Amino acid sequence: MTLIKSISGIRGTIGGPVGDGLSPVDVVKFTSAYAKIIRKSSTIKTNKIVVGRDARLSGQMVEKLVVGTLMGMGFDVVNIGLASTPTTELAVTMEGACGGIILTASHNPKQWNALKLLNEKGEFLNKEEGEEVLALAENDDYEYVEVTELGKEIKKDYTDKHIEAVLGLKLVDIEAIKKANFKVALDCVNSVGGIILPKLLNALGVNTVTSLYGEPTGDFQHNPEPLEKNLQDIMSLMAKGENDVAFVVDPDVDRLAIICENGEMFGEEYTLVSVADYVLSHTPGNTVSNLSSTRALSDVTRAHGGNYEAAAVGEVNVVTKMKATNAIIGGEGNGGVIYPESHYGRDALVGIALFLSHLAHKNMKVSELRKTYPAYFISKQKIELSPAIDVDAILKQVEEKFASEKVNTIDGVKIDFPEKWVHLRKSNTEPIIRIYSEAKSMEEADELGQEIINIIEQLG
Repeated sequence: MTLIKSISGIRGTIGGPVGDGLSPVDVVKFTSAYAKIIRKSSTIKTNKIVVGRDARLSGQMVEKLVVGTLMGMGFDVVNIGLASTPTTELAVTMEGACGGIILTASHNPKQWNALKLLNEKGEFLNKEEGEEVLALAENDDYEYVEVTELGKEIKKDYTDKHIEAVLGLKLVDIEAIKKANFKVALDCVNSVGGIILPKLLNALGVNTVTSLYGEPTGDFQHNPEPLEKNLQDIMSLMAKGENDVAFVVDPDVDRLAIICENGEMFGEEYTLVSVADYVLSHTPGNTVSNLSSTRALSDVTRAHGGNYEAAAVGEVNVVTKMKATNAIIGGEGNGGVIYPESHYGRDALVGIALFLSHLAHKNMKVSELRKTYPAYFISKQKIELSPAIDVDAILKQVEEKFASEKVNTIDGVKIDFPEKWVHLRKSNTEPIIRIYSEAKSMEEADELGQEIINIIEQLG
């Protein structure tokens, strides 16, 4: 069994001894610690915390534990039930709540669940707040209220409010989408996307929607990470040529993968690239993605006269950099689109609405649109090291070896060559260095990654 504690929350497999999986005791401890931090740090003097969850099998059990614990800490809980991660984020600000907890393990398989912790802005806790929650949970440094001060549970549904917010974005062109008469397929991997995405598409004027795995049973019919190797069913459906585009989301609907009309992957890295292209064409400005994301976003941004900057891996880091650079759009290469005009969180609904607007304006097939962007290929490799090896020392040696190149060390070591790049990051949970490399062919990207692996093995 596995339990992973990080500044963004706690996640683990269901079952097993306390501290060895995501047990009820662990859920209560971390919820209690979070509640104490929020009460101290929130500038909004309200007593409400929002709770939303994806459809995974353990969701109801974890929800009851979290809601009861927050009530025991004296908070009123706005329980929005089955809801996407971005829906829950928006609900925090719409409710004027002082925080929120999302019950989802995102793209992890069905035996996992997690508590993702939000501040009063509906954004993930910063590093200091996250570390404080972890410390409090370990020390059991919290207490519960007297019976007369117990909080209450308020049940609401924010599905329609989220959709209304997306429809209200200036760059979402509902009329153009209606006129295009798109036929859309969906793979919602048996989670909350199956509830909200058909409603969104209907509101956008898409009359023909074909859904795979749309029932929110939580019994995922394939690995829920929206990668090509897991999407053969929807790709086969698209290969029949009966639909214009397919959208695939993970269980909590913050990542978006797109499939072309011919059944080929649009490429998860290019979800953000294409949406950014549309946004920049109407509102020029700056962009941000993380260090492990494609160079194509930088190329597109410069073509529109803007500046691109890279952030450390992790949504909270991308958001921080976006705010610092006044970026008008950003995100991560895993299909995560962050559009501040809506909110500072990855949101597949926003991605779908902006992509369909872009496609309608371009009046071309999805595969044709994909060919308009710079062609890059990313290789993802890793090297396992013995626990005794000093990973930081190895990364420092790699940095020194390539000192003549453009090197970024805000998150591991990234080396930018004129026509390619490689990014090395150590894992937070195991003695592994992750090695991502990008070039203009997969062969060249693989070769660059292997070259770095060979260097590391020599240094180790």
